[in-house]
Amino acid sequence: MAARASSSVPGWVEPMLAKADGGRLREGPEWAYEYKLDGYRACMQIAGDGTTVLTSRNGIDFTHEFADLAGVLAPALHGRAAVLDGEIVVYNDAGQIDFGLLQERRGRYQTHRSSPRRTEPFHDVPVRFLAFDLLQLGTTSLLREPYEERRALLAGLAMPDPFRISVVRQFTFTELAADRRTPQDLLDHVAATGHEGLVAKLLRAPYVPGKRPDYWCKHALIQTTEVIICGWRPGQSRLSGSLGGLLLGGHDPDTGELIYIGDVGTGFTEAERGRLLTRLEAIERRKHPFAVTPPREDTVRAHWVRPELVGEVVYRQFTRGAGRLRHTAWRGLREDREPADILAPRARERVAAEAAPTPPVGPKITVQAGSRRLKLSNLDKPLYPDGFTKGEVINYYSRIAEVLLPHLADRPVTFIRFPDGVGGQQFFEKNVPNGAPGWLPTVRLPSSGSRSGRGENEIEYALLDELAALVWAANMAALELHVPQWRVDAGGQRLPPDLLVFDLDPGPGTSIVQCCRVAERLRDVLLGDGLTPFPKTSGSKGMQLYAAIDTDDPTAPSTYAKKLAQQLARETPDSVTAVMAKNQRTNRIFIDWSQNNPAKTTIAPYSLRGRDHPTVSTPLTWDEVEACRHVTQLVFTADDVLDRVDDHGDLLLNLPEKRTPLPSR
Repeated sequence: MAARASSSVPGWVEPMLAKADGGRLREGPEWAYEYKLDGYRACMQIAGDGTTVLTSRNGIDFTHEFADLAGVLAPALHGRAAVLDGEIVVYNDAGQIDFGLLQERRGRYQTHRSSPRRTEPFHDVPVRFLAFDLLQLGTTSLLREPYEERRALLAGLAMPDPFRISVVRQFTFTELAADRRTPQDLLDHVAATGHEGLVAKLLRAPYVPGKRPDYWCKHALIQTTEVIICGWRPGQSRLSGSLGGLLLGGHDPDTGELIYIGDVGTGFTEAERGRLLTRLEAIERRKHPFAVTPPREDTVRAHWVRPELVGEVVYRQFTRGAGRLRHTAWRGLREDREPADILAPRARERVAAEAAPTPPVGPKITVQAGSRRLKLSNLDKPLYPDGFTKGEVINYYSRIAEVLLPHLADRPVTFIRFPDGVGGQQFFEKNVPNGAPGWLPTVRLPSSGSRSGRGENEIEYALLDELAALVWAANMAALELHVPQWRVDAGGQRLPPDLLVFDLDPGPGTSIVQCCRVAERLRDVLLGDGLTPFPKTSGSKGMQLYAAIDTDDPTAPSTYAKKLAQQLARETPDSVTAVMAKNQRTNRIFIDWSQNNPAKTTIAPYSLRGRDHPTVSTPLTWDEVEACRHVTQLVFTADDVLDRVDDHGDLLLNLPEKRTPLPSR
């Protein structure tokens, strides 16, 4: 055992960086592979007496922010000093590293840092240090030692608390070959388990602080880049008074000038929009900070700021001509990066972009959908910021049709269309659009403001009753399908309501977790009244409860639902409101009873939503509702829902069989 080290903390080692591999994963017996991590790069410096300092990749002291990690490795060092390179991460309830949760934790820390609670441990968002290199042990520097020897020494340290610190798993090329596996097999596994990619590391390589040599090569499965926030746009419509989007910059790698590289308007939580707006308003400036004035059409309504904040975005493409990021989504601030270090993406991603260009928009094709033949177009067009295409939307609706169509049967459909994709212009469409196929069934009904039975105040709604109708709707980018709580008969007459719905909408400071607690209370009351409630997510932030009912009075469901909502609000006024006013919703769940108004519609079960990712309004079990303790537990994408239906079928299948006369209250 080495002699006991001094109690002084070892100095910070500027991290060695990985170089993009240009789309070609390195192979051969001289290489080993580690997971590409999605957190904050950190140097852990430990003195002989266990005193620990955490330093970010650009030299910022992280120790107070991540106080839970201080001293965690000291028992394994037996009085020796050490310096480790690694990543601070947060795991979600699905066991995946979640950068969004880490950002959420940071936002809370920043909010409270000036208060006496600045060292609050945030027990509900625990952090973990994943070590992948050992740079010093005792008084001996290991920087000149080969990676495989540094790694062996690191693996020899007994991790005293694996919940707070562990060693990133390593796979050598030789070990993979012995298992009859290839690096590509490993990459496929990495993609399936939700990791960002792989880093290939040369076994014989030394550690070169602050450099980006060919010794470490990163193979990313998603494209991310760091950007400088140079301006912002105010939000419109539902985002009025908040942050709408950010205008982004980076330094030209040849001249060093700050240049405009595009914008980002999706991927923000409401809380993050508020925090960002507060910080941006404090650093506003009158003129843009770029060396060349950006195009006028890109800077309408822009507010400029000093280029002091660095963030990270996901993107699908970087155009080589105009030099713009396309199909972006926000990932979060990078407090560990300096604006001076941020280069425009083309300098680092040119090889990767040339190796895997974005596919061109495809021509029209003819497909068979049931007994119909339809022409589809632009299947490669991304409709979601994460790259989910129109073709994938059509594929989802085709595969989910068997369980979705019964919930649409005989219900007039209101579409929300996104012809330019999520983030572009969207619009509600009740009337069947021009060019709809002649075989599509429709029904003409008075508009909600009409007092006459027929005429100019009528709306001609589509009825989606077969696979081909779903495919037609998806082809016109109708991502969201909304339906009322009543049906029409064969003659096109409106029938009495057959569904009761409670829409649980989380206000600021709450989430679907609190919705679940309110849903449990509603369930108990509904069961006591003889009704059988079925839960589902909204596919956005909230959830709904359905119960099948019999009633001859179109107004009765709203009356019943309002009384029940008001009852819960009286019982717990601090956590529930039955009032629609936004100023009443902070830290409360709004029980929207008005969804039972015959003029209102609700997102259909299994419908996609127009959000940052292709999330779905998903039927749930009550066990899932009761077990929900984190928002990520009840977020389901199109792929998730297809798997759920394969495993469980339609969880709303028995809803019609549970129809019961609507009680009075």
